Amino acid sequence: AWSIERPPGDTAGCTFCHTSAEERCNTCHQRHQFTPAVARHSEQCKACHWGKDHRDWEAYDISIHGVVYQVNKWNPTEFDFSKKLADADYVGPTCQYCHMRGGHHNVQRLSTVYTSMGMSNADRGAPLWKEKRDTWVSVCDDCHSPRFARENLQAMDEACKDAGLKYTETFKVAENLMLAGMDEPMPKDLAPDWSGQHIWSLKIGAYHDGPEYGGQPGESGEFRMSNCSAVERICFESVGYWQTYIMKGMAHGSWNDATYCDGSFGMDRWLVKAKTFAEEAIRLSEIEKKVGINWVPQEFWKKGDWLDELTGPRIVKEFPGKTIFDLCPEPGWLDTHHAPAEEVESLE
Repeated sequence: AWSIERPPGDTAGCTFCHTSAEERCNTCHQRHQFTPAVARHSEQCKACHWGKDHRDWEAYDISIHGVVYQVNKWNPTEFDFSKKLADADYVGPTCQYCHMRGGHHNVQRLSTVYTSMGMSNADRGAPLWKEKRDTWVSVCDDCHSPRFARENLQAMDEACKDAGLKYTETFKVAENLMLAGMDEPMPKDLAPDWSGQHIWSLKIGAYHDGPEYGGQPGESGEFRMSNCSAVERICFESVGYWQTYIMKGMAHGSWNDATYCDGSFGMDRWLVKAKTFAEEAIRLSEIEKKVGINWVPQEFWKKGDWLDELTGPRIVKEFPGKTIFDLCPEPGWLDTHHAPAEEVESLE
C-alpha cells in the first residue's frame, strides 16, 4: 500500500509486475513464442524477481547453482528444455526446477520464505513450519543428501536469526527517539499516510499498542519510504532491503550476497547509522533546551513529498475524521485475490 498510493510513474516497477503481469500465462511463456521450452529458462523469472526488496535473480545468478546454469544452459545434453519439468534431468537447478517442481504452477508451494520475505522474527524451527522445511529438503535431495540440505537450511535460519537481532536493535533505537519526542519530524507533524492516519510508520501491530504510537490497539502503521524521519527510513531499508538480501542469499546458496553485498555487513552499517543519528538528535535536543529553541517542523513535512491527490490527504480533506478503513470496511482492492495454496490445483 505504501507504493500504490504514489504517482503511477513513480511506481512503474511495482505496478508492472503486481497487476496483470502476475495473472497472465504469456508473462512467462512469451506471447510470440508461447512455448514451455522458453518458460523453463531461469531468465523468465528475471523480469520481476530481482531488485532491492526481492533479490531472487541476483542471489541465484551468482550462486554456485546459477553459475552452473549460466555456463551450461546452451548445451542441450546438460539442459534439455524440450522435456517437461517432471522429466527434467539438469546438471544444475533452474528457478523452475525447484519452485515449480514437476510442473506445478503454484510457486509458493515450494518456498521457505515463511513470513514476509524473511523480514519477520519467526521461529523457523517451530512445528508450524515443519512441513514446509521437509518439502524443501525433498527437493534438494534430488541432487544432495538430506543431511546436506538440512545443514544449509539451518545455516539460513541462523543467518536470519542474527539479522533479526540487528533489526530489533535498529528499531529500538528509532522507538526510543520517538517516545522521547526527538524523532524529527514526529508522526503528528507529517502528512497523513495512505490510510488517512497519523500512525508511527514502525508501529507493528500489537508490539507498539500505546496511544503514543498512534492508531487503534492492534493496528499497524505503514512503512514509509518518503516523508518520514531519517531514522525511520534507515529502519525500513535495514529490514526491507538488507535483511531480505540475507534471507534470499542464504536460501539460494549465494553466501557472498548474504554477507558482503549489503547483507549482514549492510545491516551493521545501517545500525551504526541509526545509533549515530540518535546520538546527534539527543545532543541537539539538549543544546536547544539550554538556549531556549522550540523547533517547529517545516511546512513541507505536513504537505508531504507527493501530490494532494494521493489517498491519505484526499481522505482528510474530503472525509474529515474518516480513514480508508471507515470508507472501505472490506476494501477488495487491498486483496490479492489469490486462492490459498492448498486449494490451487496442479496444472498438467
